[in-house]
Amino acid sequence: MATVLEARERTFDRLNPVTGEVATTATAASVEEANAAVERAAAAFPAWSALGPNARRALLNKAADALAAKADDFVAAMMGEIGATEGWARFNLMLAVGMVREAAALTTQIAGEVIPSDKPGCIAMALREPVGVMLGIAPWNAPIILGVRAIAVPLACGNTMVLKASEQCPRTHQLIAQAFADAGLPDGAVSMVTNAPVDAADIVGALIDHPEIKRINFTGSTHVGRIIAQRAAAHLKPVLLELGGKAPLIVLDDADLDEAVKAAAFGAFMNSGQICMSTERIIVVDSVADAFVEKFAAKVGTMPVGDPREGKTPLGAVVDQKTVDHVKSLIADAIGAGAVQVNGGASDGVLMPAHVIDKVTPAMKLFRDESFGPVVGIIRARDEDHAIALANDTEYGLSAAVFTRDTARGLRVARRIKSGICHVNGPTVRDEAQMPFGGTKSSGYGRFGGKAGIDAFTELRWITIETEPGHYPI
Repeated sequence: MATVLEARERTFDRLNPVTGEVATTATAASVEEANAAVERAAAAFPAWSALGPNARRALLNKAADALAAKADDFVAAMMGEIGATEGWARFNLMLAVGMVREAAALTTQIAGEVIPSDKPGCIAMALREPVGVMLGIAPWNAPIILGVRAIAVPLACGNTMVLKASEQCPRTHQLIAQAFADAGLPDGAVSMVTNAPVDAADIVGALIDHPEIKRINFTGSTHVGRIIAQRAAAHLKPVLLELGGKAPLIVLDDADLDEAVKAAAFGAFMNSGQICMSTERIIVVDSVADAFVEKFAAKVGTMPVGDPREGKTPLGAVVDQKTVDHVKSLIADAIGAGAVQVNGGASDGVLMPAHVIDKVTPAMKLFRDESFGPVVGIIRARDEDHAIALANDTEYGLSAAVFTRDTARGLRVARRIKSGICHVNGPTVRDEAQMPFGGTKSSGYGRFGGKAGIDAFTELRWITIETEPGHYPI
């Protein structure tokens, strides 16, 4: 069975952000316990990597079933730990189950090739093989999706995993590890570590430094991603990073405004804007800006915030008071510099309403700094070229979108936007298990998802077989 690190003497409490009550008491692992989790994963690697592809596929499909069976537990955990709505929790689980099934389907697609050689009698092959033990570090905001994504394709490729849970949702991530245990994966194939927030730097540093950890994947902030990449670089360990974003949604002069409004409202305020792909900047061409703002303000006005436990509103809580304070500071800076608040209002603790700020300019913090909360800025562009320049005027490059009735024009614009992902006539928030997911610039490098994940989580080797006597110059 997959291993869940058992509670020892030290624990920490995760508080419910809405009520302040204890949501979860979890193991506060020591460095020694974290290293022990790596050793268990290393011990499991020979047997797991030697399993045939269909045997791995069967166990991963069982894990998908086990995840689905824990639906109510996942909903309760996400509501308690991060203030999520039931809808967001169930969407998380649905996509995560699909990710495991997609990973299971990949086990027979980890293929190599025979490459023509210039040497007579030489059979040259490129083979993809498992790497070893990998470290997956998952965040809190989409905890089932991103916890599962950290481990599913690596497991399908024959690697074993250490899952480093977020300090803000340890129970949610424990449920993932337990589902893989219930499915019957070998002991240690998935070893999980939970730690107190105060110990995070020491635990992550020790895990990265451990010689049995061969590669790392991390989803989280750009600031922490840089620290992880630098630590791993000292050991020449590859890292896959999916980091922050400041996603632009461009509305061109020929856009279907009603469709753009629906996509922008979803992209900006799903999970209260706490998604790496969240629409943070709506860039609207001047000629349609007033009409768009009027329609968008009306739509956002129908999206109230409320207690996620009651399940009566589309917006639930943000993860902590720090998020509320950060978003408020961005709004205050923008309004102080001449921007106009179109939607918004006072927060009730971590229950923060959707805020729309019009006439944002590149000089304002709201244009540049990731908010990761329920606010979106509207920036007015002179024309298409200006809109593209504004979209690219950011250190980030994860997701983007463009709305136009001319699909060829949309594709041309999409090709000019510097981002790992771009959607024409769709929201910036979208994920599918089989798609190559990742960013550019300060949004990270490498790709999760589908066959792109195979490249990230296998070693490509060149192996030859000589079938004729050799002839050498010396």
